[in-house]
Amino acid sequence: MATAVLDAPTTAFDVEDVEYLRHGDKPLLARIFKPSGAGPFPAMVECHGGAWCMSDRTTERLRHEYMASHGIVSIALDFRSGNEDPYPASVQDINYAVRWTKANARDLKTRPDLVGLSGQSSGGHLAMLVAMRPHDARYSAIPLPAGSPAHDAGVRCVIMSWPVINPLSRYRHAKRAEASANPPAWPKSIIGRHDSYWRSEANMSEGSPTVALEKGEKVQTPPAIWFQAHGDIMHDYKDTESSFAGNEPQRFCAAYAKAGGSIALEYIDMERQPGSSPDLSKCGPMFGRMVEFVDRHVKA
Repeated sequence: MATAVLDAPTTAFDVEDVEYLRHGDKPLLARIFKPSGAGPFPAMVECHGGAWCMSDRTTERLRHEYMASHGIVSIALDFRSGNEDPYPASVQDINYAVRWTKANARDLKTRPDLVGLSGQSSGGHLAMLVAMRPHDARYSAIPLPAGSPAHDAGVRCVIMSWPVINPLSRYRHAKRAEASANPPAWPKSIIGRHDSYWRSEANMSEGSPTVALEKGEKVQTPPAIWFQAHGDIMHDYKDTESSFAGNEPQRFCAAYAKAGGSIALEYIDMERQPGSSPDLSKCGPMFGRMVEFVDRHVKA
């Protein structure tokens, strides 16, 4: 198995935790990785995975450190968990975080026009959903502090790693696996987290970027890239209820391109075991390809 190509960093960086939003007495923190130097640098608002219900801003540290060491501000978010706060709570937090980043761009060593979104697994889904619907009144319901400059949640690009791009099809995929003659272990926890966050199949459909595109919804389609591990049956599978011939990654990319968006699908030599967290130290050249993508689409 290939280990990560973590080449020599080009710059030092600083790390700090900042409260970007508060719900009652609960602060939400962003762990900000800022390259040394004056900037302005491209900035990626980063959404962690965990089936909408687990993990936090610390779990994908290797990616954030790599981005910062290669001249990109990485803003790793905590957001509300689906265990307590169902859809669209986390989408609202992320939409706010994009606007907060733009409003505080100078302090973050970036500019409002240099901001993108990135996410892994369910975080990839959330990143794309926010990017496609930056003006959705539900998602943008949390106002910036009084006196802040007006900003929307539109972004320059989206980077996704094995996103759960179609929550409804993945839910039914897990249900079918659970009902099979010799069910594997992974569907049980996945189904439970879908139920906790989404509460209904109707919400899964409404919050699916794939369904939105196939219904012809007018959405934003910033340049995007999807990194996908081979053999990942939780994210790269055929939706048996769809007439599309390929798997879900190909299906979404086809719909995105049809809507006018530019998207690349890159498979990487990385093992994914269902029900376990991926080892980002073994993602081969993926981080480097992410930096190249940002360099192409977000110019300081």
